[in-house]
Amino acid sequence: MEHPQVNDHGQAGVRRRSQSSGEAEQKSRSSSHSPVLVLGVGNILLSDEGVGVRVVEAMEGRELPDNVELFDGGTASVDLLGSLANRDKVIIIDAVKSGSEPGTLYRFAPDDITNQRQSLTSLHQVGLLETLTIARYLGCAPREVIILGIEPNKISWGLELSPEVAAVVPRVIELVLSELGGKDA
Repeated sequence: MEHPQVNDHGQAGVRRRSQSSGEAEQKSRSSSHSPVLVLGVGNILLSDEGVGVRVVEAMEGRELPDNVELFDGGTASVDLLGSLANRDKVIIIDAVKSGSEPGTLYRFAPDDITNQRQSLTSLHQVGLLETLTIARYLGCAPREVIILGIEPNKISWGLELSPEVAAVVPRVIELVLSELGGKDA
């Protein structure tokens, strides 16, 4: 089920939830614990660059714990700040190019990444790591952030994932479910 969501900047994203997650959202608003966010990011117009979004799409309709929300973050960056804020756990799924074989899977935390800082001249240059840093400075960072990366094969115009990357999507879903508490795919 898709629920359009407009942030404070007037940009829309798509929230995807399991059947019972509407009830979970109600509970999370009234409790001190924020829900878990599974965030797929990337540009679906550039083949494997959109693998994070494609994994979230593939997870739609699966039985998930009540406190889990699926979110298609697309290519947004600083606009995701409100979606990331004050979560107990955020699992980010994205293409990660490091020169390994296409379809290689990575698991790491933001602190594991050496960020080659460049001076920013616009908020349009802010990436996901910078957004997490901003959340930390604002005091609303998620308690735990896990990044699941997939080595892309093809980052060029096209809507389909390459065969090498498409083949690992089920394994990525298994890893996400494991991070959520050991549920098998």
